[in-house]
Amino acid sequence: MASKTVLAVDLGAESGRVMAVQFDGKSLELREIARFPNRPVKLRNSLHWNVLDLWQNITAGIEAGKQYQPASIGVDTWGVDFCLLDSQDNLIGLPVHHRDLRTDGMMDRVFTKVPRGEVFAQTGIQFMPINTLYQLTSMVECKSPQLKIAETFLTIPDLLNFWLSGAKVSEYSNATTTQMFNTGTGQWARDLLERLGIPVKMLPEVVQPGTRLGVYDDIPVIAPACHDTGSAVAAVPAVSESFAYISSGTWSLAGIEVATPMINEAALEANVTNEGGVFGTIRLLKNVMGLWIIQQCRATWQAMGIEFSYPELVQLAEAALPLRSLINVNHGDFLPHGDHPAHIKAFCEKSGQPVPRSPGEIVRTVFESLALAYRDVFEKLEAVSGRSIDVIHIIGGGSENSLLNQMTADATGKPVLAGPVEATVIGNALIQFIALGELSNLQEARKLVGQMKSVKRYEPNHSAEWEAAFDRYKQL
Repeated sequence: MASKTVLAVDLGAESGRVMAVQFDGKSLELREIARFPNRPVKLRNSLHWNVLDLWQNITAGIEAGKQYQPASIGVDTWGVDFCLLDSQDNLIGLPVHHRDLRTDGMMDRVFTKVPRGEVFAQTGIQFMPINTLYQLTSMVECKSPQLKIAETFLTIPDLLNFWLSGAKVSEYSNATTTQMFNTGTGQWARDLLERLGIPVKMLPEVVQPGTRLGVYDDIPVIAPACHDTGSAVAAVPAVSESFAYISSGTWSLAGIEVATPMINEAALEANVTNEGGVFGTIRLLKNVMGLWIIQQCRATWQAMGIEFSYPELVQLAEAALPLRSLINVNHGDFLPHGDHPAHIKAFCEKSGQPVPRSPGEIVRTVFESLALAYRDVFEKLEAVSGRSIDVIHIIGGGSENSLLNQMTADATGKPVLAGPVEATVIGNALIQFIALGELSNLQEARKLVGQMKSVKRYEPNHSAEWEAAFDRYKQL
């Protein structure tokens, strides 16, 4: 068969890129066309995404990618954040960042109107203050005039797809992250939203991954899993159903793949999430704060004039003493931007643990705590689903962290397969190739990824020290 190339636009919390992915019928070849920073903007005490700058970089990348005669374009980004359009399809303000403080107290406001259990019964989504539901509730509570003139609600990738193709729709995997989508009906949870005063007339049609949306400069635009984790999980080189995954980056999304949503008392108690996957799958998972904490530590030290690369931080952590101090990585203090080394020290002091002082000690504390957080998630998912986990796949940028990979194997007692690093881009492209008829199904696509020889195996060295550390972690 003749080779075909697709363009994958992948936006993360720190940066974005446009990649060309070529498929010759046997293997995939990736080429980076453009990479650009994604810098939030502080404006009038509110934190925003600079979506216009992102758009300019994306279109420049696509223009450069035309040299490969792409068969299609696909876009994926992070979840939960959104934009509003007026009746003339103009953007109403810059989209607000999910780490903005406007959602403080909004979960409690929602529960005064709709009980927590009912919210979960309809949406099946983990309770987190960053969710779209609480962002929109904050706008209702402050009587935002934007809601009065809003004609269309679009999540971030939906907005980019609209600008590319002209289609005002919401892609399924990303729509489910909002905690506004009813997993039972497969439609927006309109009754829930109306009870909260959120306008439902602005909600667009929801389409499945693989849908052709339109064209941009004569290039077809295809919706992959527009939520980056959905695309990343599509690229997990799994050979059996008994696998778990960690999409490791700014956030760590730790989960398993199931056929139907798990919405019951046990799932509610465990605060797990049922996000839409590709081709009829459900991603049963939990959000873990992830490498965001390390990113904020690095930024704090950088502001002090101390520069560390990520590999240097890993080396410093390797040299530090093991399992001295632990933090609850999902504690609210670690969610916003801030002085995370100080937050870590304060947490350890308050919990009666040795206070990590050096950068190496601080970073090791974060890595070990993340590994134990993963174990905690997977034990909950095994209990909720009734399924055992035989192997853990770590995908995404964090899969290059060999120290954290080994810690994850040691903490969980399960083998870890790390890679591919470019899982999100690969999954984005695979869904495009399936939509184009170049691949038959998800199983064939994953088999193709497994042949890429980019996966490294870590065997567990589970010890009494790790078991004791897990007992301590559960008390934090």
